[in-house]
Amino acid sequence: MNDDLPDLDGVLDAVGPRLKALRQQRGATLAQLSESTGISVSTLSRLEAGQRKPTLELMLLLARAHQLPLDELVDAPATGDPRVHLRPLDRNGTTIIPLTRRPGGIQAFKHVIPPGDPAAVPNLQVHEGYEWLYVLSGRLRLLLGEHDVILTPGEVAEFDTHVPHWFGNPGPQPVEILSLFGPQGERAHVRTVPRGTTPDSDRR
Repeated sequence: MNDDLPDLDGVLDAVGPRLKALRQQRGATLAQLSESTGISVSTLSRLEAGQRKPTLELMLLLARAHQLPLDELVDAPATGDPRVHLRPLDRNGTTIIPLTRRPGGIQAFKHVIPPGDPAAVPNLQVHEGYEWLYVLSGRLRLLLGEHDVILTPGEVAEFDTHVPHWFGNPGPQPVEILSLFGPQGERAHVRTVPRGTTPDSDRR
């Protein structure tokens, strides 16, 4: 047997959690994904739970729905290689670079939002999860519930994604941000201190 061949059972076992993580990152329900793919809710649920092996036909439909190349859904990293091989994704003009490769759990991304952001018209969303944003460059507009704020380089925001939210580029320059997202509500172990307070006073 060729030891260089991938562990096919391991690759297939990882597909379910990866599909679930992708759907939750998009804030989509099983019913919404079923409507866009034509795959029944029960089949999608079994795929995500690992109770059904993915077929090529199902994976092609899901790859199209998630706007990903097919190998992004089934590819497994090389054993023992700690490097993350970045594969930029395009979402309506915004470049999203995954910085983590394991499905499920907290996911890290770099976003590059262009000037003249095509998604500049706010469309607040609500979904499962918890998000942490850090602005690397540019200015980021964040709508969160009743709040409307501009974040500048070095500023951080974190929020429960059950709260209606939206973020985008309000200006003429590209915006670069890092984001951590926990689809099941996991929080990053990073806490910010409000301006004008100290860590000790914040705990009182």
